[in-house]
Amino acid sequence: MKLALSLLLLTSIAFAADTPAKKAEVPAAKAPAKKVYPKNPPPTVADFKYGPFERNVLDFWQAKSDKPTPLLFFIHGGGWMAGDKAGIAVEPFLKEGISVVSINYRYISQAQDVVPPVKAPLTDAALALQTVRSKAKEWNIDKLRIGASGGSAGACSSLWLAFHDDMADPKSSDPIARESTRLYTAAVNGPQTTLDPKQMREWTPNSKYGGHAFSKSGEFKNFDDFVAARERILPWINEYSPYALVTSDDPPVYCIFGAPPAIGQEQKDPTHTANFGVKLQEHCKEKGVACEVVYPGATDVKYKTINEYLIAKLKEVK
Repeated sequence: MKLALSLLLLTSIAFAADTPAKKAEVPAAKAPAKKVYPKNPPPTVADFKYGPFERNVLDFWQAKSDKPTPLLFFIHGGGWMAGDKAGIAVEPFLKEGISVVSINYRYISQAQDVVPPVKAPLTDAALALQTVRSKAKEWNIDKLRIGASGGSAGACSSLWLAFHDDMADPKSSDPIARESTRLYTAAVNGPQTTLDPKQMREWTPNSKYGGHAFSKSGEFKNFDDFVAARERILPWINEYSPYALVTSDDPPVYCIFGAPPAIGQEQKDPTHTANFGVKLQEHCKEKGVACEVVYPGATDVKYKTINEYLIAKLKEVK
C-alpha cells in the first residue's frame, strides 16, 4: 500500500487518590482525530453495485475526453479490516484526462465463511475490475490502460491483480465474468509483497502481519502460530501472495516506501518495510518484469511519486 495509519482509541481517564484532600488527576488523553478524506468533486456514478454484498460498491469519476480515457483503479488500505473508498484524491488524475474508480470490498471480518478469508477482498477487487471493464463503452474507458493503486493491504491487492493470471471466463454466460482482470500497470504505497511468513521473517525478523488473512476468528494468535501453520496453508499462500504469482508476462509495477530497507534486520514498521520492495524487485528482475522501488536514499529514481508514475505510464504513447 500515504502509508496506511492505524487509529488508536484513546479514552479520557481520571485517577482519584485515596485521600480526597490530595486528589490527583491524570490529564485527559486526546481523542483520536477523525479520518480526514480528500475533498473530491461528486462522483459521476456513486455507490455503483458490482456484487451482492453490502460493501460491493464503487465510485466512478469520468474525465472529460472525446476518446476513451485511461483509468486509475484504486483499492483502499486498512489491513483488509478497515478503510473506505473515499481515501483517494481524484482531481490530479481528472485534470490529466484519467478517469478514476475507487472501490469498497468485504472486510476479512465480514468473510469468516470464506476460505481463506483474504479470498473475499481480493476476489471482490477482481470482480469490481471486471465490472468496470463491462461499462467501458458507457463510461468512455480504455479497457487496456487500467492501472491499480492503493496503500498497504490495498497495495497488496493491487499487486495480486497485477501478477495473477487472467481470471476471465470466456465461456461464461455472464458478460462480466468474460471480462479480463489483467492490468496495464500498478503503482502502490507500502505493499506487503508476500504473505509467506517464512519469507517475511527471513527478510524482516520482527514481522508480525499476515496471519489474519488465512485464519478464521483469530486462529493464529501470534506470528509464531502463523509460521507453524505455513506448510499446511502453503497452497493458499501461493494463491494469494503477490510474490508467488510473478511471471514474465506481468505488467510493470512501482512501489514506494517511507524508509530505506535493511534486509535481515528488525524494522520500525515491519508491515510496510522497504524490504518487501527490494525483495520483490529482485524477484521481478529474475522474471523479466519491470519493478521500480522508491524509498529515501534510493538511486536512479525516475518517478518520485505514485501520481507521477501513473500519469506518465497511463498516458504513454506506444
